[in-house]
Amino acid sequence: MQDKISHLEKQLKHLSRGRLERRRSRRESGVPIISVVGYTNAGKSTLLNALTKSETKVENLLFATLDTASRRLRFPRERDAVITDTVGFIRHLPEDLLKAFKATLEEMQDADLLIHLVDVSNPNFEKQMKIVEDVLSEIGLDAIERLLVFNKEDMADPDIVKNLCRRHNAISISAIHTGTLGKLLNVLEKKLWPEERLELS
Repeated sequence: MQDKISHLEKQLKHLSRGRLERRRSRRESGVPIISVVGYTNAGKSTLLNALTKSETKVENLLFATLDTASRRLRFPRERDAVITDTVGFIRHLPEDLLKAFKATLEEMQDADLLIHLVDVSNPNFEKQMKIVEDVLSEIGLDAIERLLVFNKEDMADPDIVKNLCRRHNAISISAIHTGTLGKLLNVLEKKLWPEERLELS
């Protein structure tokens, strides 16, 4: 186990070297940035692939996504955003690995919007939500607007999902069923370009 942790630490440190340059380029472009966060196996990479029609690595493993993966997300009227997948959150990380893990999340400081993706079919989803929120608070990301999205709605009780969405001002989707993603794209568009809503009203 210790060898695996050491290997992960080395990988995380190596991957961090290129992040500053990527962050600088995205800031200079002026394109809105969306970061997808969530507990491990919430479906973040699957959602990124579905929204951008790309092929980001998808595995049912802890730390399957070690580096942040960024893709272009196209909206109507020739508008673009950058959407970024992040490392999955887990509980009880060793202290040394926790530091490296948090360092990979620093890219989110440049985000205009965070999507907190939750696997609503997991019986422990509420605990997982709290873990993610606690870590975001620890690394000082409270000020960034968040959109709570319950994923895997097709694997949960519809009435429960509906009540959760109402209670948390959230939306629900199934990332593997692209027909459910239209409502997410509509909300993202309204949040990223609110001034256009005012012009039309």
